[in-house]
Amino acid sequence: MMSTTLRRLTATLGLLAGMAATAGAEAAPRPDGPVLAPESLRYCAVCHGVELMGNFAVDAPKLAGLPAWYVTRQLEAFRNGWRGAHADDATGMEMRPQAAVLEPDQLQAAVRYVESVPARHVPVTVSGDLKRGQAQYQACAVCHGAAAEGNAALNAPPLAGQSDWYLRRQLEHFRSGARGANPGDTQGALMRASVTTLADDQAIDDVVAYITSLQQPH
Repeated sequence: MMSTTLRRLTATLGLLAGMAATAGAEAAPRPDGPVLAPESLRYCAVCHGVELMGNFAVDAPKLAGLPAWYVTRQLEAFRNGWRGAHADDATGMEMRPQAAVLEPDQLQAAVRYVESVPARHVPVTVSGDLKRGQAQYQACAVCHGAAAEGNAALNAPPLAGQSDWYLRRQLEHFRSGARGANPGDTQGALMRASVTTLADDQAIDDVVAYITSLQQPH
């Protein structure tokens, strides 16, 4: 069976090869719904899935349902080295070179593509105490909203509907400094400070379980 590392390497090489081969492609509207991804961006599905619902096997998060402003910010963060530069963020280090090869028009095409894909429910994989998680989430709600719907004015992304395993991993990264420690990542720095209230792994599981309970159908 192919190892996780080998799957990641294969996906990365395939993505870069596809981008290089079709760098000039543009997104085309589909008459029955969402924007059809340019050929150079269809390789995103190698890791993130055809419906951009994420892939736990290669640590690729769900993208469907994320707002355009947040996707844009994160792609720019990877391209500028605010994300994916820490030695403990293996997945981010894989994403960084993929974002770096995007020209400005390709980046915007990628954003339009993500925004056009409808989101669906994700399976629950993290268990925790919902009552404790709700109490811990009150501090998070100041930025992310009472229903974890996000707040563009505060650059706080929606959390409801995201894969619980990904939320857990990012909270662990913020707590350890693998994410949010770069001087250019001002929003990440705020998150790092906020995560200090989650004292241990159980606290993270509790708040993630509560956030997952808030996911709404799209």
